[in-house]
Amino acid sequence: MDNVYILGIESSCDETSVSIVKNGCEEIATVVLSQMNTHSTYGGVVPEIASRMHVENITIVIEECLKKANMKMEQIDAIAVTYGPGLIGSLLVGVSAATTLSYIYNKPLVPVHHIAGHIYANNLVSKMEFPLIALVVSGGHTDLIYMEDDYKFKKIGGTLDDAVGECYDKVARIIDVPYPGGPLVDKLSYEGKDTYQLPLPLDDNTYNFSFSGIKSAVINLVHNEIQRGNEIRKADIACSFQKRVVDILTKKTMKALKEYNVKNLIIAGGVSANSGIRNKFSELCKNGGIKLTIPHIKYCTDNAAMIACAGYFAYKKGLRAGLDLKAQANTSLF
Repeated sequence: MDNVYILGIESSCDETSVSIVKNGCEEIATVVLSQMNTHSTYGGVVPEIASRMHVENITIVIEECLKKANMKMEQIDAIAVTYGPGLIGSLLVGVSAATTLSYIYNKPLVPVHHIAGHIYANNLVSKMEFPLIALVVSGGHTDLIYMEDDYKFKKIGGTLDDAVGECYDKVARIIDVPYPGGPLVDKLSYEGKDTYQLPLPLDDNTYNFSFSGIKSAVINLVHNEIQRGNEIRKADIACSFQKRVVDILTKKTMKALKEYNVKNLIIAGGVSANSGIRNKFSELCKNGGIKLTIPHIKYCTDNAAMIACAGYFAYKKGLRAGLDLKAQANTSLF
C-alpha cells in the first residue's frame, strides 16, 4: 500500500501548529509556535490577540514545517484542519490557510474535530486497539467516550458544568498561582499534604462529572481562612484539590471499563499531561490488566501532529470538506 502523507493545521486557541504525518502514526515534522509568553501578561488567552498572531505566523509555520520535513506540497496527499471547537477568530485563520492550500494544490480537504485530534494523538504512541474507552480531559472538555472502531465515537458521560482543565485554572487563580495555572497546581500538589476537607465532586453512579462544586468549595475555603486570619497553605490546597479530582476521574473511568468489558484505555487532552492523573491511572491499569495509552507530553497540548493523525483516519473513511468549510466555535464530536 502506498504511503499517505497528511499535512495538519491546528489553530484553535493560542498555538499555531503545522505537522506532516505518514500513515496516521509516524510524525515526519511538526512546528508549534506558542503564544504563551504573550498571553501570560494578561493571565489568560486574549482571543483578539491570538487570532492576530495566527495571521502573522501561519504562513511562516507552514513553510518551516515543509522545510523541516524536506518535502513539497506536491508530495502531500491531503490537508487536515481543525474546524472546531475553539476560538472563532483563531479557527478562521487555520481554516482559511487550509482551504487556500487545498484550492491552489488541488488537494483533498479533511475536516477534523479538535477532540478527535486529541484522541488520535495516542496513535502516535501505539496503534489504538478497539474497543476502547477514551477519557478526554482538557480546558474545555471532560468526556468519557466509547469507541468500537476508528471514527466511531459514543459519549457515555461528560461534565455538566466546568471542564477539569478550566477548574484547575480557576483554582490556580483563587490561590494566586500564575498562568498557566493547571501545570503549576499539579507541581505544587506534591509539595503539600491532603489536609483540607474538600468534597468529592459528583460522586454518583453516572459517568458524568461536575467540577463547579469543588471550585466553589476552594473559593469558600480561601475566603474563610482569610477572614480568620489564617495562613493560606497553597501546597496543601493544591494537594487536597488534586486528590479529589484524580479520585473521581479514576473511579468513574475504571467503572466504565468494567461495565463495558473493555481492556483498552486511552487518555487524551491537555490535562492528560497532569502527573497525578498519569501516575494514578498507570497504577490502577497495571493492577487491573488494562492496556493504558497516554500521549507523550508534547502531544498532550494543542499540536498539529494529532490533527494530521486524526485526519489520516478521516481521510481513509472518505470524510471530505468543500472550500466553503466553516469554522465552528461550538461543535459536537457526537
